Amino acid sequence: MASPGSAQGGNNARPESNGSVEADGSSAPDVPLANRLAVLLSSKIRNGTWGAMVVSLTSGDTLFSRNAGTSLNPASTMKLYTTALAFEQLGPDHRFTTDVYRYGAVANGTLNGNLIIRGGGDPALSRRYFDGDGNGPMRALARQVADAGIRRITGDVIGDDRAFEPKPVPDGWLQRYLHASYAARVSALSLNENLVHVVVSPARAGQAGSVRLEPATTAFTVTNQSITRSKSRGAQLTVTGGEDGVIRIRGWIGSSSETRVYGLVVPEPALFTTGAFVRALRDAGVMVEGNARVGPTPPSAVKVTSLPSPPLAELAGVMNRESINHFAELIFRNAARQASPNRVGSATMGNALLRDFLQLRVGAIPQDVYAADGSGLSTLDRVTARSLVQLLSYAHRAPWSKQFHESLPVAGREETLRLRMRGTPAQGNLHAKTGTTNEVVALSGYVAARTGEVLAFAFLYNGKDRWNARATIDAMGVTLADFAR
Repeated sequence: MASPGSAQGGNNARPESNGSVEADGSSAPDVPLANRLAVLLSSKIRNGTWGAMVVSLTSGDTLFSRNAGTSLNPASTMKLYTTALAFEQLGPDHRFTTDVYRYGAVANGTLNGNLIIRGGGDPALSRRYFDGDGNGPMRALARQVADAGIRRITGDVIGDDRAFEPKPVPDGWLQRYLHASYAARVSALSLNENLVHVVVSPARAGQAGSVRLEPATTAFTVTNQSITRSKSRGAQLTVTGGEDGVIRIRGWIGSSSETRVYGLVVPEPALFTTGAFVRALRDAGVMVEGNARVGPTPPSAVKVTSLPSPPLAELAGVMNRESINHFAELIFRNAARQASPNRVGSATMGNALLRDFLQLRVGAIPQDVYAADGSGLSTLDRVTARSLVQLLSYAHRAPWSKQFHESLPVAGREETLRLRMRGTPAQGNLHAKTGTTNEVVALSGYVAARTGEVLAFAFLYNGKDRWNARATIDAMGVTLADFAR
C-alpha cells in the first residue's frame, strides 16, 4: 500500500465512456473502471440491495458510486467506525486497566474489610493474552495482591462493573445468537471473553469423567453425571446450564479419549470474573473468608494494584483481523465513556458520540450512521457506503492512520481475508474489514491500484444471495487492484 497522503475523497464523478467488457468483468484498458464494476454488480446477483462507492485518496475524485446514500446493515464493517472513534477519543497507545482496591485497613497481612476488583472494560483479560491459559489474568492479579502484603481477607471480594451501563445484551441482537460465543455478554468486568470452558477428561472405567472449569470460578457449581466407558476413544457428552449457576455434564467419555472442551456463554460476567478472582486469590495463598459478590467501589477505597491491557492499537488489530464482537463492544463503550457526563459507557452514548465525530471531524452526514452496538451484530445497525468511504478518507490522513491501516486484515494473507483473492493483484495489497451475517456481505477498506494510486472503497450487500455477493465483492477488489489510468 502506498504511504498515506493528504487528499480527501471528494464527490466529483469522473466522465464515463462506453467500452467492451468481458463476461468476467475484465476489459480493455480504455474501458472506465465504473463500467467494469457496474457489470460485476449486475452479473450474478439474483436479489438484494447494493451500496457501493470507490474514491481515489490520491486524486480526490469519485471513481464509482451505486446507492452510496442508501441505508444498509453493515455487519462487522461497523468495527471500522468503532476503531476510528476509539483512536480519535483515546489514542492508539491507550491502555485499559483492571484495578484492585481495598476497603479497610491492613494489619499483619490481614485486610479487615473487603477487596474490590473494578473493571475497566479490558477485552484482553483473556486466554489469548496469557498463553492460552484462561486462569492467567486473575492469577496475575492475585499474585500482585499477595505481593502487596495481603494474605488474609476477613470480608468479601466485590466485583465492580459500573464503568458500563447494566445492559449485557445490546439492542437488536437476535435471540438465536445468545448461546453462541460470538454474542458473549457485555460487561465492564469481563473475563475470557465471557466464555467458560468445561474441560472433560476420562477417568478409570466405570467412574465419572474428570471435569474442571477454565477459568476456575466460584460462580458455578458442577453437576457431573458423566461416566467413563472402557475401551473407547469416543465420547458422547452433553454440557448445558450456567444460567442458574449450575453446569451439568451428562453422557460418557471413552477411557482412551482425548480431553474434550465445551464452551458456554457466561450469563453474569461480573460475578463470573469475581468468582475467578476469589479462586485465584486462594490459589495464591490468600485466605478469603467472605464471598464473591457484585457491588460498587466505595469512594474512600485505597488502590492496591492494577493490571493494564496492551495498547489499544494492538487490541484493535485483534478485533478487526479476527472480527471479535466482544472486543468491539468493550472498546465502543470505553470510547463513549470518555465523553459521558457520568463516566459510564453505553451504546446510546457511543452512537451519539459517533455521529458527532462524523459530522464535526469526518465531514459526513451524521444520519448516515446508526450504531446500536459497536460490533455490527445488531440487526438495527445502519450505515451508508458513502459514510464508510468518508470515514476511510479521514482515517487515512489522521494522526493514527498507520495504526488504523495495520489493524485491517490483508487479502490472501491474514485471518478473515487469508483465503480470499489469492493469486491476484489484490493479494498482499488490499486491506479491508469484512462483514458477514446470514443476510449481509460487506467489505470496506483500501487498495493500491497498479500505478500506486490509493483507493478507498465500500461494498455493502443486503440480501439472501450472499455467496454470489461475496464472489462479486472479491472480483471488484481485484478489479480495483488491477486498475490503472
